[in-house]
Amino acid sequence: MKVASITSLVSALVLALCLKGLQYFHLIKWNPIGFYKKWDLFEGSSKLFQWSFLILVLFIIGFVLYITLRYVYIIPAVLSSFLLGLFLSITLEWIVLDLPLQSSSFQKLSIPFIVIVICLLRFLLETANFHQKEHTAQKGN
Repeated sequence: MKVASITSLVSALVLALCLKGLQYFHLIKWNPIGFYKKWDLFEGSSKLFQWSFLILVLFIIGFVLYITLRYVYIIPAVLSSFLLGLFLSITLEWIVLDLPLQSSSFQKLSIPFIVIVICLLRFLLETANFHQKEHTAQKGN
């Protein structure tokens, strides 16, 4: 569990920093902490608290993914992280941007965001696969 916590924390921090960078350089057309205003949550709180809460949510999601997906080490992490990352990032941007179901909507998606999500999922899955195989090998000895 210690490795899962550290890996999830690093993944959450890197994703939050990348989201801030993507927003700063206008590579995404949405605000990563804009959902607070949309859902009337923490509106009066500071930006530091809002980003900290986002990191906590990303940590929990990463932890659950790490624990869940470490048992699918039979599937190569390259394939599973690519497909899962592509699905998650496109779905998230589609919902956030409220895009219609048209082919022109794909032009509004952020390629850098998709790449970052896929890379971070690969990091999570490779680490989970490595530690699961190591644990299985130690049981065999």
